Amino acid sequence: MTRVVVTIDGPAGAGKSSVAKLLARRLGYRLLDTGAIYRAVALTAQRTGVAWTDGAACGAIARELAITFDFVGDKNHVYLAGDDVTSAIRTPEISQGASQVSAHPEVRAGLLDLQRRLGMGGGVVVEGRDTGTVVFPAAEAKFFLTASEEQRAQRRVDELAAAGKPVDYDVTFREIRERDQRDATRDVAPMIPAEDAVIVDSSAQTLDQVVDSLAAQVLARAGRQ
Repeated sequence: MTRVVVTIDGPAGAGKSSVAKLLARRLGYRLLDTGAIYRAVALTAQRTGVAWTDGAACGAIARELAITFDFVGDKNHVYLAGDDVTSAIRTPEISQGASQVSAHPEVRAGLLDLQRRLGMGGGVVVEGRDTGTVVFPAAEAKFFLTASEEQRAQRRVDELAAAGKPVDYDVTFREIRERDQRDATRDVAPMIPAEDAVIVDSSAQTLDQVVDSLAAQVLARAGRQ
């Protein structure tokens, strides 16, 4: 059976990370978290004193980014030049920074080749916001995962609480709404479903139900290649 490229796009808190991880493990595919790549750019900028509003400087960081992914147990770890930054890139502050740096054309151009190289050859699940529209427009299986704003805010609160980083629900809800607006209206690669993507609303579905559905669709498409 052909090993295909699977893209999962959607807004923050829709469950993309959990679904992508479980789907990759189910299929025996690699996992490419493009959101983590933008977070890594934001983290590197913060650590080196570069403003997230400086497109040229953030673009230079993107072009030189030394990022790798590796499953440790059931968790997809992120490394920058060998340094494990899996937790460091998941703070609310870096989430906002990632949304800002991702709006710069210089950053997106700098990372496009990197992402395509990481996904080369198929057998990969790619998670992000424009993976099916811009990064892998010819992907064989595309999904756009979403959920209600309330569900997504609560999931984010629960995720951070489980990591020992409690946050306020109302603040999180407001940040998600602001990020949705910024990501969907930016001039470069806005967060919109690809024309041939399957829209999946996870609001009333369990994680296993979503993964089961996506796995069945991927296998059906891979069998037709």
